[in-house]
Amino acid sequence: MGNILKLPVGIDDFKKLREAGFYYIDKTGLIQQLLQNWGEVNLFTRPRRFGKTLNMSMLKNFFEIGADSTLFDGLYISQNEKMCEEYMGKYPVVFLSLKGVDGLNFEDAKDNFRQLIGNEAERFSFLRNSEKLSENEKKKYQSLVSLNGGRYTMNGSELTFSLQTLSQLLYRHYGQKTVILIDEYDVPLDKAFQNGYYQEMVSLLRGFFGQALKTNEFLQFAVLTGCLRVSKESIFTGLNNFEINSIVDIEHDEQFGFTEDEVHKLLEDYQLTEYDSDIKEWYDGYRFGDTEIYCPWDVMNYVKKLVADPNARPDAFWINTSSNDLVKRFVDKADKTTRDEIEQLIAGEAIEKNIRLDLTYDEIDNSIDNLWSVLFTTGYLTRTGGAVNGVYRLVIPNREIREVFIIQIQEWFKQTVMKDAKPVQEFCKAFLEGNAEEIQKRMTAILDKSISILDTKARDEYKENFYHGLLIGLLRSEPEWLIKSNKESGDGFCDIFIEPENPDAGIVIEVKYSASLDGMEKMCETALRQIKDRRYDEELRNDGREDILAYGIAFCKKRCWVICERL
Repeated sequence: MGNILKLPVGIDDFKKLREAGFYYIDKTGLIQQLLQNWGEVNLFTRPRRFGKTLNMSMLKNFFEIGADSTLFDGLYISQNEKMCEEYMGKYPVVFLSLKGVDGLNFEDAKDNFRQLIGNEAERFSFLRNSEKLSENEKKKYQSLVSLNGGRYTMNGSELTFSLQTLSQLLYRHYGQKTVILIDEYDVPLDKAFQNGYYQEMVSLLRGFFGQALKTNEFLQFAVLTGCLRVSKESIFTGLNNFEINSIVDIEHDEQFGFTEDEVHKLLEDYQLTEYDSDIKEWYDGYRFGDTEIYCPWDVMNYVKKLVADPNARPDAFWINTSSNDLVKRFVDKADKTTRDEIEQLIAGEAIEKNIRLDLTYDEIDNSIDNLWSVLFTTGYLTRTGGAVNGVYRLVIPNREIREVFIIQIQEWFKQTVMKDAKPVQEFCKAFLEGNAEEIQKRMTAILDKSISILDTKARDEYKENFYHGLLIGLLRSEPEWLIKSNKESGDGFCDIFIEPENPDAGIVIEVKYSASLDGMEKMCETALRQIKDRRYDEELRNDGREDILAYGIAFCKKRCWVICERL
């Protein structure tokens, strides 16, 4: 492929990316859009791993005093010479990422917050000796730096006023108002909600943001990013200078994530266009504003794998780096109606839902409807078309996210259906007794409670494998049985055979999928014929087991049919 650029997997520092010669998909159009139509405070909400931090780093490197203009050579914004001359390198910039403000209790999280502010203040160490600051102002600066020294015993107001104070000191030194960039603003709320100190964190952030963004006369403008559009009333009370850009807004819709044209260009540059359809199936499907968007984290990871190994298969990269607790909570809370809706989504169908774009974290679990909204705003669901009276048609965006749902559904099945030991024990007991009617009744009841993960367009053998796996999982709840799957025996491979505790007994099972309810009995008969014709009982008889039961089991949707014969 010649001298191709390195692929920037996991690099969210714009300066490092540009200086080290990594491949960069140009998002500097965001700078121009902000300058042409900026609000005093701008909030961008996008799912995780869609380039928010890299874009914020880009803004910092553009606006900050002392900016290196060569970082932007050849990029879109460099074509606007007037804009670059007027704004590049003209502002003090405070850049905070709140993704590390975490803790099992409020004090620990607060300490992380203090250290974050203190470390950012330390970046402006020249303020200690600035001739433009009074002695009192220098003391204020030193107080900010001391916030990173661990547990802080003063009254805490320094933290609330810290960003406003730092803006003021930078203004005194430079004579220029400050640009404030706050990345992942909602992470502290998420962590606080998970660990039981939500109201304390809301109170802290309300004061912090209020002083930094609402009553800060030294603020030029601010940009915030996050995953969830938290209700304005919760932490941005009284903030009237607020511009919100979410995944449904048209403005800036191409600036987070990769567009289809950008992905095509990337694949062309690395001579990988033959993988276009795989990448589309696995990582496309998101919709921001009016634009079709790919997940950049996934695309870059997979392209990097392909450069090293042209035979590499797509993988669920986003799943492996993001918490999927929201899907787990959603599946856990699902009632029968919601489980039916999940099945429709898994099958590629759309579900109509009224979506709330602004929520507080403590409202998420109030209703299943709120969870639908959060799944939409966090990227686990996307929309087709626009909203009609707040109602969106929601779909699972791609194959990777479908895998998230399937994994969580399987976990839910283990924890709900399998934990109820007595019905499963009775189910297994019926196999020993040759009680086909009881097996059929209990299997149907289990299927009725479960969430089907079958794709309606999938091949019949795939569906058969699903039911086969489900049955194996249930039978393995009997710890003293030796269960073998797809084991060679006689003239073929038997789906399932079981060696119970009784050394004389054996069980042979052949599983079939029926395309219709009416055809299930016939498929059972076909299964039994296959067992006998191919002598699947031979392996058991070689082990001295002569009391053998053969089962033909057919499945169709959430129904099953069972026929048993003694061989």
